[in-house]
Amino acid sequence: MARIFEYFVVCGIGPEIRTLDGQKGYHGTGVMYLPSLLDQYPPPNHSLYPPPPPQLSTCVLPAGVEFYSSGFDSNNPSTNPRSYPIVLTEGDGSKIYVSCIAFRDPVCEDIAEAYHIPPNSFADKCICLVSRLPSFRVLKNALEEIFSLCFSTSGSSKPLWDVIAYMVSNVPLPTPGKDRVLFAIENCLLSVEAPPKDGLPHADISFQPLVQCLDVDNLIKLFTAVLLERRILLRSNKYSLLTLVSEAICHLICPFRWQHVYIPLLFFSGVDYIDAPTPYMMGLHSDVDTSNLTMDGVVVVDLEFNRITTSEEIPPIPEAELSSLRSEILNLLYPNVVGIDEMKAGLGGPSEQNCKLGNKPWGENHDLQLRLIFLKFFASILGGYRNFIENTAASPFNTQAFLKKRSRSTNQPPEPMISQFLDSHGFLDYLERGMVSEENNNNLLDKLQDAIGRGQNPFSIFPSSLVEPEIITISDTDVGISGSGAKYTYDRFPSNIRTEEQEEKRKQILAAASGAFEYPGKQVPSNSPSISSIERAAERERMVLDIKVKLQGLWLRLLKLGATDDPLSSFEYGTILALIESDAEGIGGSGFVECIREHIHSGWQCQLTEEQFIAVKELLKTAIGRATSRNDILTIRDALEVSAEMYKKDANNVSDYVQRHLISLSIWEELRFWEGYFDYLMERFSNKSANYATLVTAQLIVLASHMAGLGLNDVDAWYMIETVAEKNNIGYKQLIKLRGFLSHIQQLRIGYWGTSAVKPQSMLSHGLSSPRPKDVPNENEQPAEASGVGRSWVQSMFSRDTASRVNSLSRVRKWGSDGGASENGTPRKQDSSAAGQKKMQTNIRVLRGHTGAVTALHCVTRREVWDLVGDREDAGFFISGSTDCSVRIWDPSFRGSELRATLKGHTGTIRAISSDRGKVVSGSDDHSVFVWDKQTSKLLEELKGHEAQVSNVRMLSGERVLTAAHDGTVKMWDVRSDMCVATVGRCSGAVLCMEYDDSTGILAAAGRDAVANIWDIRAGRQMHKFLGHTKWIRSIRMVGDTVITGSDDWTARIWSVSRGTCDAVLSCHSGPILCVEYSPLDKGIITGSTDGLLRFWENEEGGIKSVKNVTIHTGAILSINAGEHWLGIGAADNSMSLFNRPQERLGGFSSPGSKMGGWQLYRTPQRTSAVVRCIASDLERKRICSGGRNGLLRLWEATINI
Repeated sequence: MARIFEYFVVCGIGPEIRTLDGQKGYHGTGVMYLPSLLDQYPPPNHSLYPPPPPQLSTCVLPAGVEFYSSGFDSNNPSTNPRSYPIVLTEGDGSKIYVSCIAFRDPVCEDIAEAYHIPPNSFADKCICLVSRLPSFRVLKNALEEIFSLCFSTSGSSKPLWDVIAYMVSNVPLPTPGKDRVLFAIENCLLSVEAPPKDGLPHADISFQPLVQCLDVDNLIKLFTAVLLERRILLRSNKYSLLTLVSEAICHLICPFRWQHVYIPLLFFSGVDYIDAPTPYMMGLHSDVDTSNLTMDGVVVVDLEFNRITTSEEIPPIPEAELSSLRSEILNLLYPNVVGIDEMKAGLGGPSEQNCKLGNKPWGENHDLQLRLIFLKFFASILGGYRNFIENTAASPFNTQAFLKKRSRSTNQPPEPMISQFLDSHGFLDYLERGMVSEENNNNLLDKLQDAIGRGQNPFSIFPSSLVEPEIITISDTDVGISGSGAKYTYDRFPSNIRTEEQEEKRKQILAAASGAFEYPGKQVPSNSPSISSIERAAERERMVLDIKVKLQGLWLRLLKLGATDDPLSSFEYGTILALIESDAEGIGGSGFVECIREHIHSGWQCQLTEEQFIAVKELLKTAIGRATSRNDILTIRDALEVSAEMYKKDANNVSDYVQRHLISLSIWEELRFWEGYFDYLMERFSNKSANYATLVTAQLIVLASHMAGLGLNDVDAWYMIETVAEKNNIGYKQLIKLRGFLSHIQQLRIGYWGTSAVKPQSMLSHGLSSPRPKDVPNENEQPAEASGVGRSWVQSMFSRDTASRVNSLSRVRKWGSDGGASENGTPRKQDSSAAGQKKMQTNIRVLRGHTGAVTALHCVTRREVWDLVGDREDAGFFISGSTDCSVRIWDPSFRGSELRATLKGHTGTIRAISSDRGKVVSGSDDHSVFVWDKQTSKLLEELKGHEAQVSNVRMLSGERVLTAAHDGTVKMWDVRSDMCVATVGRCSGAVLCMEYDDSTGILAAAGRDAVANIWDIRAGRQMHKFLGHTKWIRSIRMVGDTVITGSDDWTARIWSVSRGTCDAVLSCHSGPILCVEYSPLDKGIITGSTDGLLRFWENEEGGIKSVKNVTIHTGAILSINAGEHWLGIGAADNSMSLFNRPQERLGGFSSPGSKMGGWQLYRTPQRTSAVVRCIASDLERKRICSGGRNGLLRLWEATINI
């Protein structure tokens, strides 16, 4: 029998007390503590029911648990119990509905004694009813009756947990449209029913809070943002309001569904989730501070003050539908008001709406009418959409044909709001559900369109309710028959009966806590049991089980994504990544690896699409990286084996060897890891009947296979294998066999993948070339490198030169040792570079000054520096802008006092900076452009004229400034007259990037309209509109007659200005292309993407091809700056790299060495944990500067003599 109540749960302070930041013990009042799951029914050992969600305790008490000196006080409203609903989302997208009551309850005596908590103290406690049915009212009523019964002076006729057990176990789930279930809690009669399935989805909430908090215009604005799948953050000081408004707006977009992250009530410690790049809808209490977050593009809805703010434009609903929608909502809210003017004159704000609904209070009929109004809106904007459904895997809907038909009928150009909506996940999900016959038969949108076409009443589409539901009565026969007539009363919410095992475990935890509190400095004797570790192990086992179930569902859904879906931007990928990254215990990472292993063992053939492979690779890399930081060798080992199994099972269909992409992780350089892995293999495959030497050799062959798969340097791999072999007393013959096998497998790898860039002996990660078919020769391959592997092993095998062995030892870092000293404490000798690179000192400085995220960086050119401080070798300025609304000028030549000036005046985030010899110009979210004197730091001019945030600025010769903004305009200004000379260009969407050639007067600009616009400013005409990209254009570069664009559609395009044509499409990236660059000497192109890949493209007579790939960065490539011999790269993971073209290879123009493949990685510094927003490079001085979300600038100087 399906039950309406899945669980009754109690959460609060458990026997193990920790603060929100992980500190053990009691730290007084005013500190927030982690909540724990205290009691539940059904009990945790019940085999028929799955356990409650592992995150339940954190979500029902989102602020944590606080201790108090007093309990409930009728004269103090802050002590009153609070009732509120929450909604949890499972990994498969299903929802769990929870009703909560939080109140102050006395702290248990044993906990207070163990932690020395003052007597008669109170702490937050929360009781919850959990259900899969969205019946908020019955959940709330039933929970309030339980709460009242507990603290009633008259008491209950049965023990409270018996009442709870009977209610949870016996109240069935009603059949939709047929049953009404009646049940009683003591003397209170409650009922529950579900509406028919062929009507609107069950919404057991009132929509009144939504229309009370937001006026009509803001309601429509929020509705549009949800429909277009923006990042939405609701703010309120009431928990219940956040959940009710979130649920209401999700029901208003019916028949469409919200497809992304959905957390109506976000726990306070999860505030960093707000900076997630994927769409989400979250609710956050108003008391939580978000000033340290960037909030770029987030639609913030303040329910307390009827206010919506966002830094990105929300396309409006088409005028005809907007007018009709607005009018119908106003008629519903204000039925007695004839005109808008009269409404404005006689009515107040949204807070008065509830008393203006005619003479009737808001009820279920108003809810139904409001939902029907929005359903009619969808019927209008999607009129005739069924004629454009194609039912093909590649394109289920002909969007372009539908937009053309709509444009003809409305006599208007295609509306951006309609275009974006048709590309949303919600619309595609609706089409997919419509292909199922049952879903299609109950499609209310189609029924409504047909009813309107026939002139019928729209209410006719809903099922009739003439048939009375069947009454099902659930009665507790034990109530009232107790012979003694005893009554049960409580002074606190009682605990459920614990088993002997639970009671013993509780005593052990409290005993350990009491000892730690009494003797904080005393070490626990070695013979005493590690109680806390046992408890942590038990808790970890439970969490592993909980998270594993969720990961399995997410993993299977990730593999089922359609050909048109992007796994990297999917809900499944984002949720798995969050589980891996946010879990300090490593449960998410190990669980994900185990999930893949079980799937392989169940018969999965590892067939992945190109996009799925990239997603799986990134998830495995993240899991291994997190495990490395925790020294979690087991997870690293399992991930290594899983990646190898994936390759072995499907070597032809997996587009690239998974292990090959993991080489950038430093764990593979650790000798101790391979020693530990070898010990694991010996234990796993030990066979007493087998010869010991044969067994060791077999396991060392497994090690050699993994090392070759990772692309590990042959010399380093052999040293580690040899070290392990010698420790296990392997004979000379087995060593020769091992060396021969390693040489053979290395040659196989080279034969399949081609020669890859060998890691330098300092163990820096170089990029690896793309895979190629076995029968295709590599023209650039050096035969000596491959054959050298086969020849050199004999020499290394028979060599007894101790110096060579010491050098081999120095190439492999010891586990846990630092990078600058060997195990005995002496400085480690630096290896000479195989490529003949010069030694250089790497210097990283942190520049502090900004109080907000750095959002703009500009590097001052050498010519500008000459005019200011003379031709000094170390001169060069960086100018930064931030969310703190300030612009700062930095002079790196003065160590310790780099900040030269602070320019204040903007009232919004700085988005763009440029400069010339004497001036600095900045553009901001406040729609203004400021011009500053570089030497005096004074504000010279304020240029106003844009109607949206300024995205690009550039100083030109002749005291001119060129600016572009999100209002779609490009303007030219005369600084001397403080006037806009002309609006030189207009785009149909926000301008995100701009290039201008001052010598020819050619301007190129592009952005959200996916069009690259070319203007001849001097002639005053538009030359071209380059069409081809399908998503936002993020970057543009113009050199002479060539324009290069990079887009969110994962492609870069090369255009000819003179011919007005697209000469090439570069489409080898697996993510949006954020930056493009032109190498003037090679006439080649470099592209960087969110996939972390850097690609070098070379022009040849037959076209353009990718000749080199670099994978040293794991984050999105944000900046590429190419000079004649140097190339600076910066990425979002706070990594930077410097590439060099050796001059001796650039002598002749016809030399084959002058190709793009000649760029070599020169140096990359150690990265730090920070999210980077912008990068700027000064190649003349070998400096790269990054600006982070934490407000810090990280300046890297590669100080060498060229």
